[in-house]
Amino acid sequence: MTYRAHSHRHKGKIVYSPVGRDVRKVGKIIDIIHCPGHSAPLAKIQYEDKSFALIAAPGAIYAGQEVQSGVEAEIKAGNSLPLKSIPEGTEISNIESTPGKVAFCKAAGSFARVVAKYPEKIVVKFPSKKQKEFHPECRATIGIIAGGGRKEKPLVKAGKAWHLMHAKGKLYPKTSGVAMNAVDHPFGSGRGRHVGKSKIPPRNAPPGRNIGLLRAKRTGRKR
Repeated sequence: MTYRAHSHRHKGKIVYSPVGRDVRKVGKIIDIIHCPGHSAPLAKIQYEDKSFALIAAPGAIYAGQEVQSGVEAEIKAGNSLPLKSIPEGTEISNIESTPGKVAFCKAAGSFARVVAKYPEKIVVKFPSKKQKEFHPECRATIGIIAGGGRKEKPLVKAGKAWHLMHAKGKLYPKTSGVAMNAVDHPFGSGRGRHVGKSKIPPRNAPPGRNIGLLRAKRTGRKR
């Protein structure tokens, strides 16, 4: 249970409304909600055909705002379009890896840019300077995800860090294996903080021993 996500608290999965024949579908942001499973607020959108969408909210939107989805939607924060319809240089988020699956730029403050367009692919550049090719029908939302300054405020107390990690189902604080006793960890005990054995577990090691450099490609100094 220590490492299991608290998914029963999550408000839902980020997903666009089903693709219809409409070239421009009008909807309304009915609520902006907090979800413990996401670092950014989520925007719940209801369209005129009664379909719903749940996306990571861009910073410039508000509850009650009218948004659009489709090939001919306006280039405006909160609107969702296929990548083939988005001009080069536009800041986008909630990007689909394949049509129907939102996979990129969902965290607070994240965004990417369309840098090149071809008939068979769209090239998107991420803040890491890495460029990735996408299918032209993959959808994205115009704008930068809200909550970009969340890491600027210091935690100050270890207790606040504990509550932050606990809400997301993360182990905190983490103790080094070499600082433990031998009964608690394979790297424990010994004189001083050293492992005293190979960090690569045997191939047939049981789960309790399966720690360290798992399936290491190489060991030792590179010559």
